[in-house]
Amino acid sequence: MTENNDANYHNPAIRLTMMPRDTNAHGTVFGGIILSYIDVAGGVEAIRHTKHERFVTVAMKEVVFHEPVYIGDLVSFYARTLRVGTTSITIHVDVEAERFGMHGQKVRVTSAEVTFVAINQFREKVQIGPVKD
Repeated sequence: MTENNDANYHNPAIRLTMMPRDTNAHGTVFGGIILSYIDVAGGVEAIRHTKHERFVTVAMKEVVFHEPVYIGDLVSFYARTLRVGTTSITIHVDVEAERFGMHGQKVRVTSAEVTFVAINQFREKVQIGPVKD
């Protein structure tokens, strides 16, 4: 996962430990919790990349969970910019879990492409990239 050459990609956009409030009755973290953090991590990268402060999520491509996430896992969300359009930006987010108590064992949890649109304080689309002919 950290084979990408982008220097920022080696540092997670966000990293956090999963807590009991994040889990279902079986002790695994809800997929929706992971999706919400993917959205946050993508937003962090969009802001870092463009220096624009307001984005809304318009799409998230298929998300397939390869491994469950458990209470105590340290979950890292690595984000990199794929494309910047006139008003939109697409971010790829990889999710990795470091297993609690497993001496640094890391597993790939999932990944997603998230597309955001830049908006202003009036919730109107604004330009962030070059105008296309």
